[in-house]
Parts: sequence; structure tokens; C-alpha cells
Amino acid sequence: MSLRDAFLDLVLGGRCAGCERPGVSVCAECWSELTGSVPFQAWPEPRPESLPQPTASAPYDGVVRRVILEHKEHARYGLAKPLGVALANAVSAGLGPSRAAWLCPVPSTWATVRTRGHDPLRRLVIVAVRHLRGQGYDVRLADALRVVRRPVDQAGLSATERSANLAGAFAIRSRWAETLTGQPVLLVDDVLTTGSTLAEACRALETTGIKVSGCAVIAATARRTIPGS
Repeated sequence: MSLRDAFLDLVLGGRCAGCERPGVSVCAECWSELTGSVPFQAWPEPRPESLPQPTASAPYDGVVRRVILEHKEHARYGLAKPLGVALANAVSAGLGPSRAAWLCPVPSTWATVRTRGHDPLRRLVIVAVRHLRGQGYDVRLADALRVVRRPVDQAGLSATERSANLAGAFAIRSRWAETLTGQPVLLVDDVLTTGSTLAEACRALETTGIKVSGCAVIAATARRTIPGS
């Protein structure tokens, strides 16, 4: 956050999105919690077929959950920077020794974007790309997927029901098919729950011959197993 943004938050009576402490949009303590966690493999249980290795930056609870929801549902654009850095951390860990990839976000429906007034995940990917390129990574945004069938609300659905609900929901934009063929591709999303959404997005890419090397998310829910834990 710039000094100008911090000053305006203080003058206008802003509150931290993570802990609601008066002051800036994200206080130093919550910023550290968002961006300072060690990324981990976040396999859901049960593990969906065709899901590439998922890497998360933090568990989806507490400060991280509140900040993600404030950015996504309440369009607090100032939260994009810490969330984008957190996503960048997961991408970096997911890439391993490779420092190059196309980052493909899981798309939202146009109706969802219109209702929210913004596309939160795309904004975070742009921040993550900028952050990683500043560190010498060769990463780029690939708006390669589109929604072709709107699933029903996933709240309350089991992992099996989510997979069925999402079947055939995504397709690749034709202009991206040739660009991404033979290139390293990493799927990105904000939150991993059952992994069904990422698995279906992966299927949509791989049916056209595009190999997905992994997935990166800001946060993973407690429905996961962490190797070695």
C-alpha cells in the first residue's frame, strides 16, 4: 500500500480487512500472515481424477479467509496487492526450479462478474504476474478458459456432486489453443475446496492437447491432506 493510500485510510477511518483494527486496509500483522506463510501441497481428500499437483499459500481460515472475501464480495481493490503476492508465493512454489509458465485463471461467469462489479481473480493474477516478473520469473497471464455452461450454486454439495455439477462447464478460447500447446501452464484460483473446479478446468485444457503442470491457489480449506504433516 502506498503512503497516500495509508493516509486516506487513516483519515477516512478505514479498518483492516483481516482483523478490523482501525487504520489501513491491511495492517502489518495481517499482511505478514497473508504473505509470509510457507506454501504447501494441498491435495484434497478425496482427490479428484486429473487434478494436477495443487500448491496453496495458506489455509483458508481466519485473516486469509476474511481478506479474500472482502476483496471478492465487497470489491475492496486495495486488498489485491497482498492477495496477489500470496498467490505469487504459491505460483513460485508450484513452479519449482522452473521460472517460466503461463498462468491460466479459472474463469467466472459473466453474470457473476457483473454482479460483483469486478473480476477478482483476474486482478490478483495480474498482481502476481507483476510481482513474479520483478523477481526474474517469465510468467504471463493466459485468459484461455471461458464458461460454456453455468453450474448451479456449489454450496452444500459433496465432492462427487461438485464434479458432476461442473462437468463440461469450461472450454478453451480458440485463439489460445495454439499459443499454449507445448508451453508450461499453471492453473490458478483463489481458494481450493474439493478440487473439482480446478480438475474440470484442467480437463478442458488437456482435451485440446495442452498439458497443465500444476495448480496454485491463495488458500486451501481444511478438506485436504498435507504430505509429511
